[in-house]
Amino acid sequence: MLVSIIIPCYYSEKTIGKVVDMVTEEFNNNEGYECEFVLVNDGSTDGTFNEIVKLNRKYPNVRGINLMRNFGQHNAIMAALRYTRGDYVLGMDDDMQTHPSQIFKLIHKIEEGYDLVYGIYPEVKNGPIKNLTSIINRKTSRIMLSRPKEIESSNFWIITRAVRDEVIKFDTFNPYVDAVFYRVTNNIGMVPVEHFKREYGHSGYTFRKLLKLWMAYWNFSVIPLRVSFFVGIFSFIAGLVFTVAIIINKIIYPNLPVGWSSTMCVITLLFGVVLMVLGIVGEYLGKIILILNKTPQFVIRDTVGIDEPEK
Repeated sequence: MLVSIIIPCYYSEKTIGKVVDMVTEEFNNNEGYECEFVLVNDGSTDGTFNEIVKLNRKYPNVRGINLMRNFGQHNAIMAALRYTRGDYVLGMDDDMQTHPSQIFKLIHKIEEGYDLVYGIYPEVKNGPIKNLTSIINRKTSRIMLSRPKEIESSNFWIITRAVRDEVIKFDTFNPYVDAVFYRVTNNIGMVPVEHFKREYGHSGYTFRKLLKLWMAYWNFSVIPLRVSFFVGIFSFIAGLVFTVAIIINKIIYPNLPVGWSSTMCVITLLFGVVLMVLGIVGEYLGKIILILNKTPQFVIRDTVGIDEPEK
């Protein structure tokens, strides 16, 4: 049984070697399983790719991809998926939070017949901001991405080869891997795993990057357009009721002056709704333009141990 381990690497020259060593030790202790690594340097300007090259010399089953710039974690995952050869493909991070000691919990779970298995964390060891964004992510992904209510997602997952073959067909410039998973299968399992503290450095996700990642949801949902539609209807009805109320009030009290402030409030409210709807439509139009312009999902500068993408 060959398991492909894919790891997006971002300024991880001090941790990626330890991750690979510990994963290799786990597989050496479990007979009947082999692993390969596809490590993607996602635009790091430190010595991350040099470490990947060294690991390739140390372990023949380590292959590396060096992207031309920072495309983002999910783009790096999509790049790695195209070069995997395993019966299963397992995704993990480069910072030891998704710990190698937990890998076989996912492997044994998916062997029960699932297409996709998430490792979920009963206790999360992140900062308060990251925890808050994770809560928002869980709530909005359930609505916008049609994630099953009983399923929790994480950055520690394993998929079958069949799922991988379908996922790599998606080539839009701004992918969200979990959303693609949900479109491919609903045969999803979960298994509790321990969440470890980051051993070095800090998260590469700034608020801007987290917002950009969340906006990737819009590639897979028309719910924002539907929300804007219903907000527009509500505003129209509210404006109509307000107008009728003003007319009736003027008939009953003919000497009542018409207020400038109330008029400006109505105009401001309605124009605010119009601009919001135009902004949402504009966001979708912008994404369409970028797709038509064939914005690349990723661009590879160098590789090590890799010849051609796997079919």
